[in-house]
Formats: sequence, C-alpha cells, structure tokens
Amino acid sequence: MAKHKQAGGVRRIWNAALYSVAGMRIAWKNEAAFRQELVLCLVMVPVALWVGDSAVERSLLIGTCLLVLVVELLNSAIESVVDRIGTDRHQLSGRAKDMGSAAVFVSLWLTVICWGLVVYENFL
Repeated sequence: MAKHKQAGGVRRIWNAALYSVAGMRIAWKNEAAFRQELVLCLVMVPVALWVGDSAVERSLLIGTCLLVLVVELLNSAIESVVDRIGTDRHQLSGRAKDMGSAAVFVSLWLTVICWGLVVYENFL
C-alpha cells in the first residue's frame, strides 16, 4: 500500500479552509435550520455592534450567534452519520439525533438569555 504524503504548513491550512467552505456550502444547501440561523446571525451581528456597550458585550452577543451555527453544524453532522448507517429506527440513533437537537436548543436559549440581559442592562 502506497503512503500518501500529507500536506504540511500553508498547504494543510489551505486544504482545511477548502474543506470548511465545502462544509458550509453543504449545510446551506441541505439544512433549512442552518440557513435560517445563518441569515439571523447576519442580521444580529451588526445589531450586536450597536447594542453592546463594550467589547466584552459585543463579543458575547456575536459569540452566542456564532455558537448556534457551530452547534447546528455539529448536529447536522451527527444526523448525517446516523442516516448513513441506516434508515431503520434504532434507539441509539434516535438518542443521538435527539441529543444533537437538544444541544441546538440549549445554544439558542443561551443566545436569548445573553441578548436579553445585555438589552435589559443597556436599554431598560
């Protein structure tokens, strides 16, 4: 079996970036929830720059939006792997998908809580 020389340095970073862009495209094409959350994030990031009074607040507001996208990507990856294994219903498959969904739910609530507290503190 021939060994493939793995890319190193800048080439490795470039390849990783290309794989990441491909993953984002796949998520955009196949995942409605990801599309919705990304559009919402694109709206909320500029609002965060206006709502936040400090760099820490702005980072928190933007970071929670990005966290939702990260968790959604991981959830979608879990669902893809489970679906790849088979379409028959299995308790462990259902558990994995439900826990991935719960992770997205928790990240959304974290975003709502952080945004709510910052808006309350700065405007009410």
